[in-house]
Amino acid sequence: DVQLVESGGGSVQVGGSLRLSCTMSGYTYSSVCMAWFRHAPGKEREGVAAIYTGGGRTLYADSVKGRFTISQEKGSTTVHLQMNSLKPEDTAMYVCAADTEGFTCGGLGPLLYNYWGQGTQVTVS
Repeated sequence: DVQLVESGGGSVQVGGSLRLSCTMSGYTYSSVCMAWFRHAPGKEREGVAAIYTGGGRTLYADSVKGRFTISQEKGSTTVHLQMNSLKPEDTAMYVCAADTEGFTCGGLGPLLYNYWGQGTQVTVS
């Protein structure tokens, strides 16, 4: 079975940085779109960033452009989300997701993704 496991969440001060990691297992192919979503209480789930491991194409939400960077470990299905200049509004549960049915990253809409991790909490104060 495909599994996504996140790590790296925690508490940080405003302006600080955190690096999240997501490892995908149980998937035969090396090319897949992997993304990060976040969900804060009272807010809709938001797609933050995505990367296609087969070619490196990346997508970002406007709210994080210039502050967050998504990357992959070469030759693997492990991706990282480097989060800099964190703001209180970045506080949320960050969840890793994967789209195993496409040939690129089609967008940051949650319906595009068919596998989800459990999430890791990020708190900025």
